[in-house]
Formats: sequence, C-alpha cells, structure tokens
Amino acid sequence: MSVALLLTVGGLTATGMYLVTSRSLSRIILGFSLLGHAAVVALVTAGGPAGEAPIAGRDGALTNPVPQALALTAIVISFGLTLFLLALAGRQQQLSGDDLVEDDLEDQRIARVRPDDDPAEVET
Repeated sequence: MSVALLLTVGGLTATGMYLVTSRSLSRIILGFSLLGHAAVVALVTAGGPAGEAPIAGRDGALTNPVPQALALTAIVISFGLTLFLLALAGRQQQLSGDDLVEDDLEDQRIARVRPDDDPAEVET
C-alpha cells in the first residue's frame, strides 16, 4: 500500500469517526459513509499491485478481480443505504424541526445509579 493511499484511508477514517461522534443525524450518516469509503479504498489497495486485465488473456501478472468486485458491490450497497438513511433523517427533521439526537433519559438515570444503590430508590 502506498503512503498516499495509506494517508487517504487514515484521513477518511479519522474524519468519519469525528462525524459519527457528533449529535447531528446527517453528520452521523455521512460519517458512516466516509468509513465505508475508507474500507473500500483499503480493500482495493490491499488487492495487490496493478497488472494486466484478467479478461485480456495475456501472459504476465494479472490483477485479481475479486477485491475490485467486492469494492464495487460495497459502493453500491453503501450508496443505497446512505440514501435510505438520509431520507429517514430528513423525515425526522420535518417532524421534529431539527436533526439532533436527543438525550436518552433512561441512560441518564442509569448513569446516576451507583453500584451500591438500590435501583428502586433512584428518582426518575
């Protein structure tokens, strides 16, 4: 894997993780999309060095078509899933007026409970 592609995968992964940790649904979805693209770039570069097309029938080093086929399939699935999730986030924004992920009150209540507390005595 070349250094440029390694830096590209690292940059896509870092940016994707940053977006996933935000509170906006659209940023979370785009973050997962960037993580998927980082995986595709890593898969294609790990597939081996460039060579002749396997369909050409020439002798010499041939390129393995399986990583390229997997990458193409991953791109198509990622595109469809991203559009579906963006449609859901858009509908949620229409209904609530924003696309921020709300705090879960049950998680906050559980975080206040100490291990030695009786769960029935914790206020809600």
